[in-house]
Amino acid sequence: MAMPAFAQDAPVTGGTLIYLEQQAHTNLYPPAGGFYPNGGVLNQITDKLTYQNPQTLEIEPWLAESWEVNDTATEYTFKLRPGVTFSDGTPLDAKTVALNYDTFGLGNKDLKYPVSEVINNYDRAEVIDDLTVRFHFKAPSPGFLQGTAVIGSGIVAASTLARPYDELGDATKIIGTGPFVVESETLGKELNLKAREDYTWGPVKFAHQGRAYLDGIKYIITPEDSVRIGALLAGQADAIRQIQAYDEPQVVDAGFPIYAPGTRGLNNAISFRPDNPLVADLRVRQALLLATNRKEIVDTLFSANYPLATSILSSQAAGYVDLSDKLVFDQDKAKALFAEAGWTPGADGILEKDGSKLDLTVYVSLPQPQNEGVLQLLAQQWAQVGVKLNVLAGDAGSRTLDLLDPLKTPVNVTMVGRADPDVIKSAYYPKNRDWLLQKGGSSDKTNFVDEKLNALLEGLAAETNREKRLAISGEIQNHVLDQAYTIPFFEEPQAFATAPYVNGLEFEAVGRPSFYNTWLAAH
Repeated sequence: MAMPAFAQDAPVTGGTLIYLEQQAHTNLYPPAGGFYPNGGVLNQITDKLTYQNPQTLEIEPWLAESWEVNDTATEYTFKLRPGVTFSDGTPLDAKTVALNYDTFGLGNKDLKYPVSEVINNYDRAEVIDDLTVRFHFKAPSPGFLQGTAVIGSGIVAASTLARPYDELGDATKIIGTGPFVVESETLGKELNLKAREDYTWGPVKFAHQGRAYLDGIKYIITPEDSVRIGALLAGQADAIRQIQAYDEPQVVDAGFPIYAPGTRGLNNAISFRPDNPLVADLRVRQALLLATNRKEIVDTLFSANYPLATSILSSQAAGYVDLSDKLVFDQDKAKALFAEAGWTPGADGILEKDGSKLDLTVYVSLPQPQNEGVLQLLAQQWAQVGVKLNVLAGDAGSRTLDLLDPLKTPVNVTMVGRADPDVIKSAYYPKNRDWLLQKGGSSDKTNFVDEKLNALLEGLAAETNREKRLAISGEIQNHVLDQAYTIPFFEEPQAFATAPYVNGLEFEAVGRPSFYNTWLAAH
């Protein structure tokens, strides 16, 4: 990461940061913050109970000045910081925090709020006094404290949570306690934030506690990579997100710094839906893994900012196990496994069995870097062993429906960032992201279930002993690769570039930007 060349001794107040974002935000209900553009907005207009230090990964005070956890991790009591208010003037109190977490932890069917994926075994919130709130859990929830620090746990006013979920795509409806407030929005095109003048409650260990240095931030949705790069280099933008690896050299050569903070969760990958008969046989999934030249994909399309994955979990994550030996490339072994599973080449070279061709479909995932290129190269590799992979763009509606049908989408692009072992449960558990489409999960068109995996995931979320919890994480990583459910490609960063005069750009533990300490040097 290069450092800005315009660094001055002390931060300067003033100026509006022009920030070009690849995609528009979708919904700003805080638990939807895992989608990059959503989190990039929520980080500026909401605060969390706690702050996870991105260097140490320790949990530090923020809106909560202190907390206590009982021995079984079934009760968490937070003492709130006095004097904090929402941007509409209402106070941050225990009642409002309780409402937030009751909504995050239980959902709200009437208003269509889903349950947060970072909260496990939630029972209820109890208001002790105006500034003290206690959370009760039905079973141990050791990941909850870290869950109070993540992008999906920003605190919003009661008036925001009184609105239906579908209204929260409008940023002007989000009332938070953050250092910026929404000034105006043109949906899907532009968002203007302004500094909140009376803000005095940054994370407790920050030297800076007053209002943001910037007067404002102008988000402009700019889907084309070349346009974002061109605007930055021409001085028409101050910061941009999603620098493709092939654009890095021209940015660096022009003297502009690139930032590539890691997302510390489950790596950029594809995952299979084992209820699809084409990939139901373990040998087929193993053969597809063996037929995947992951190093060629990374070397061809990416830079040093995208390390080759050596497990399903980032090497920067707690509990990571190096499983490189389960991620080898061996076309001959792949062909032997296909043959063993009864697949033989047809006249067109595509493998056949019982009148069916090994013809698979996957949808491009726009948020993931160069995902179409990754999938097209993967399709070329699989073609060499007789497998056809159809790479589809698809409109949002058809894509969403098809991804719930294992018969239509046997392969799905997957990744999720979170600096806690619970991230694995978020991804694979049927009641969470449900990557494998298990019975009882998000799809009503599947009968597949992996009871061993689900038991391990439940154990991971409830084990209070840190060493045992990390051991379970390792067991899950091994199981997922032994079952060839997932083929991980690379450890995904968030790639940003700024003008040299932009100082103090910071990132939380999973690579989402924070502009609270950002300032613009004279230029």
